[in-house]
Amino acid sequence: MPWTDFKVWLKETMGLDSATVGPTVVERAVKTRMAVCALHDIAGYWNFVRASAIEQQELIEAVIVPETWFFRDRDAFAALARVFDGHWLAAQPNSIQLRLLSLPCCSGEEPYSMAMALLDAGFPAARLRVDAIDISEQALAKARRGLYGSNSFRGRDLEFRERHFESTAGKWQLSEAVRKHVRFEWGNVLALDVLKGEAVYDAIFCRNLLIYFDEDTQVRAVGVLSGLLRAEGVVFVGPAETGLMLNLGFVSAQMPMAFAFRKPEPKPLSRPVPHASPPARSAAAHSKAAAPAVPKRAVRHAATAVPPPVAESDLEQAQRLADAGRFADAAAAGEAHLNAHGPSAQALYLLGLIHGATGHRARAEDHFRKALYLQPDHLESLVHLASLLEAKGDVAGGQRMRLRARRCGEAAS
Repeated sequence: MPWTDFKVWLKETMGLDSATVGPTVVERAVKTRMAVCALHDIAGYWNFVRASAIEQQELIEAVIVPETWFFRDRDAFAALARVFDGHWLAAQPNSIQLRLLSLPCCSGEEPYSMAMALLDAGFPAARLRVDAIDISEQALAKARRGLYGSNSFRGRDLEFRERHFESTAGKWQLSEAVRKHVRFEWGNVLALDVLKGEAVYDAIFCRNLLIYFDEDTQVRAVGVLSGLLRAEGVVFVGPAETGLMLNLGFVSAQMPMAFAFRKPEPKPLSRPVPHASPPARSAAAHSKAAAPAVPKRAVRHAATAVPPPVAESDLEQAQRLADAGRFADAAAAGEAHLNAHGPSAQALYLLGLIHGATGHRARAEDHFRKALYLQPDHLESLVHLASLLEAKGDVAGGQRMRLRARRCGEAAS
C-alpha cells in the first residue's frame, strides 16, 4: 500500500515515526507534493519519489514543520555560558577551540543563539566554533543568509537583537561577527558515519528531535550523539526527552531547567573493599539503579546542608529535582508550591513538563491548559501544548496553538 510505503520510507530515511507526529502529517505532505507535481495517482507519485532524489528531498521538506526562535528555552543557553567560562578556558591550552554542535539546526536560530550567548559572556571569539547540521536544504539556505522576520524573536527580552542584528526592509540581518562562528552542513543524525563519529564536541544541542522517533531509532540516535560527545561534554535535550536520556545511561549535569546531561563516568574495575572502609558513594550517586530511595525530608535536609543566601522555594526545588531526573519528587514539590501559594502559570507549566517527561501526556496537557487559562500569552505552554496535540493526532488544534504562539511572540517583540 502506498501510504504504508511512504511512512516506512520516511522512518528509514529520517527516523520519523508517523504514529508519533500524528496520522495526517505524512498524508498531508504527500498530497501537497502531489499537487505541486501535478500528479493525481498516489501509486504514480510513489514511483516518482523512488526515481527522483530531488523529489525525495522535497517530500522531506514538506514533512518537516520547523518551530524555533532565538534563545528558545533560555536556561539552556545560560547554562552553556556558565559551563564554558574563564575556568574552562584556563584549564585548556590556548590552541584548543570550543567545539559545539546544533543537530538539527533548523533555520539557524539555535546555533546562532549558542554563539551569541558565549560571545556576550566574554568568551574569546577566536576560540569558538559551532557546527550546525540539518536534513532540510531549505532551512540551511535560510540559516546561511542570517535574515529573519519577527517570528524568530519571541518573548520580552530582546536586547540581544539590538547588539547583533541590523534592521533592514522589515527584517533583521544578523551580523557577520556572529555568523562567521557557525558552519552549516547538510546531514542526518541517523547516518552513523556523520562527522565520522569522532568525539570532538564539548557540547551538543539536540532538542525536541528524539521525541519524533520510535524507541529503536531513539536508541540509535542517542548512540550517535554519544559517539560525537567528548567524555566531559554536555548534551542538551528537550524537556520531554529527559527520561529517555536517563534510561540510556546519561546522568544529569545538575543545571536546573537546562535539561543537560553528561556521559556516565567509566566504572572502575571491581576490587575487594575492606570492611572497615565506608561504601563508595560517587559511583552510586550517578547510577539510577544503584541509588537507594531517599525520603523527601532527607532530600530537603541535604539541599540545605550548606545554606544558600535565600531559602530554596518549593518551585525551585521542583526545578532542581526535575533536572536531576527525580520526577516523582519534582511533581510533589510542584504540587506543594501550588498548595502553599495558589496556582501560577510558571508552576503549572513546570508540572506540565514534568508529567510530559514521564509519559503522562494527558496530565501534561491539562497543566499546560491551566497555565494558559491564567496567562493566555504564556509562550512555552502554547508551544508544548501544540506538540502534545499534534502527537495525538489533533493537527488542527496544534496549529491553532502554534498560531497563538506566533502572535504572542510578535506582540512581545
